[in-house]
Amino acid sequence: MGSLGGDAEPQGARRRPRFLCLHGFRTSGEIMRKQVLGKWPADVTARLDLVFADAPFPAEGKSDVEGIFDPPYYEWFQFDKSFMEYRNFDKCLAYIEELMIKDGPFDGLMGFSQGSILSAALPGLQEQGLALTRVPKVKYLIIIGGAKFQSPTVAGKAYANKIACPSLHFIGENDFLKVHGEKLIESCVDPFVIRHPKGHTVPRLDDESLVVMHRFLEKIEGEVLEYSSKDVNETEVGM
Repeated sequence: MGSLGGDAEPQGARRRPRFLCLHGFRTSGEIMRKQVLGKWPADVTARLDLVFADAPFPAEGKSDVEGIFDPPYYEWFQFDKSFMEYRNFDKCLAYIEELMIKDGPFDGLMGFSQGSILSAALPGLQEQGLALTRVPKVKYLIIIGGAKFQSPTVAGKAYANKIACPSLHFIGENDFLKVHGEKLIESCVDPFVIRHPKGHTVPRLDDESLVVMHRFLEKIEGEVLEYSSKDVNETEVGM
């Protein structure tokens, strides 16, 4: 298991939106923690409760971050060169569900690269009853360097309907997945979009990006407060 993005909530404090963070291919939860907390300002990260998890499978090949970030490195599942056939995909989905049961409940998913492709597909798979059947509905997405699954078998289920939950997408001008990230945005009902000049990376937030980020956070914070109040009221009624 990776590390938490912040300290535990004081009793009675306003609850922060809680996100399970899925790292990139052949990296780790600790690497993503450094990528996010090292680049985003504290007034952003302090508003989120972030849990950084390691993927279930040790890297089967060389990592692109070798020499930049220390090992160990992990991968969520394996795929062929065309990204059309996947190995250990069902085991990956089961593993994520177990993480959400063990360390949840979670309000949303934050993903980078392979983790973002997974994150964006999970609400649709959950809606179809094909994943995350034992945990609450995924309410929010933060997608960094994302894309859609290419396999028609997975895509036909994951994107059968538009992604209705509020989502924030980071699109890099020089990201090799940019075209695929744009197509993912088209599959979302009301996406927030941050564009940056970098490549396939977790970007720093400039003034314009911060405006969009804070708008997204304000939206989901208000909803989380409503959910929390509803839960409290339902508990009191049941007493």
